[in-house]
Amino acid sequence: MLCFHKIFFIVLIGFSLFLLSLPVSALEGLNHNFQFHGFLSQGYVLTSDNNYYGGSDDDGSFDFREIGVNASYRPIPLLQFSAQILSRFAGESDDGDVRLDYGFVDYRFLDKDAGWAAFRIGRIKTPYGLYNETRDVAATRPSIFLPQSIYFDRGRDLALSADGIQLNGEYRTKYGNLFLHAGAGKPKIKGREIEASLLGSNLPGDLDDEISYNARLMYEKEGGRLRFAFTWAQLNIDYDSSGSYLNDPDNGSIRFEPCIISAQLNEEKWSLTAEYALRKVKYKEFGCSFMNRTITGESYYLQASYRFLRNWEGMVRYDLLFSDKDDPNGTKSERPGHPHYSFFAKDLTFGLRWDITKSLMLRGEYHYVNGTAWLTHEDNQDASKTREYWNLFSIMMSYYF
Repeated sequence: MLCFHKIFFIVLIGFSLFLLSLPVSALEGLNHNFQFHGFLSQGYVLTSDNNYYGGSDDDGSFDFREIGVNASYRPIPLLQFSAQILSRFAGESDDGDVRLDYGFVDYRFLDKDAGWAAFRIGRIKTPYGLYNETRDVAATRPSIFLPQSIYFDRGRDLALSADGIQLNGEYRTKYGNLFLHAGAGKPKIKGREIEASLLGSNLPGDLDDEISYNARLMYEKEGGRLRFAFTWAQLNIDYDSSGSYLNDPDNGSIRFEPCIISAQLNEEKWSLTAEYALRKVKYKEFGCSFMNRTITGESYYLQASYRFLRNWEGMVRYDLLFSDKDDPNGTKSERPGHPHYSFFAKDLTFGLRWDITKSLMLRGEYHYVNGTAWLTHEDNQDASKTREYWNLFSIMMSYYF
């Protein structure tokens, strides 16, 4: 017999698919409380060495595409239904399968002049840093690729969304506004890329999700001119051994606990953004004693953008990632098949954005990278053949409505 929460999610997903499948004319007839949007992005990636989003090291790769439609409906002022269907191609790590990106019911149970409070239930985007909730919509990103020190594309589903419940609220003061998002649920952890990210390789056993937690407290002043945020999350994952292979460790558990400090200043023509993260990963109860350890990674980025014309914007960013903050050069972590530079990445990025129309955007981006810590395993299955210093160039066209 299906338990209640499974029945609820089946009904919710069914409703979301129904809502998103209706023709626009029918949706517009509901009332002004309905919103319908979509986007399509196509990218091209060329690298001097290593592969990123497909075989980019050869003649470049067009295996980078994002297609999504989303809808929301508010039948009464305190209740809203929201859903988004997404198809994403990203080299070997994402094959474009259509999936429910998010789908939830939002109920505002408190609404006062001083603030409001609401809860959501369903598949909910994880409040993680400044950009995670809208990371697949190209127009809302500061660049083609988000800073990989914070927003990993490698193992991205770990932080993308979770099936569960979330409490949201805003408290308004004369000094600024406070926003709280706190939730619990089960993240999506299936896939070879996530297993390789957490365990170093694809092992014969399986990863199982457990109830995980997240929270973000954000302060905003003057309508978002100044923003500060603190994010905490705890992802709990079990490893179930197959028990039939010599290289398969016994059952164990993994706790991934990132903490992020974010700051942003937005002026009329320019913006400054910085985020710093510590990521603790604890492995315990594995039969192989060498796997039972705690590693703390460290990362940050500094980013500046400038709108030098009405529809042109330039961006520069320095992005730094250490898989183990106590081993910044990777010399202690190095092992056969995993060179020292696969445990760090230093990325200097220059980007340019052109808003051709209100619905059409073109971007170009150049990265000079030292290290390969954020390269995907699926696109670079033999890490010993990667190069420490490499260049990445990308262009992307995006349409949204």
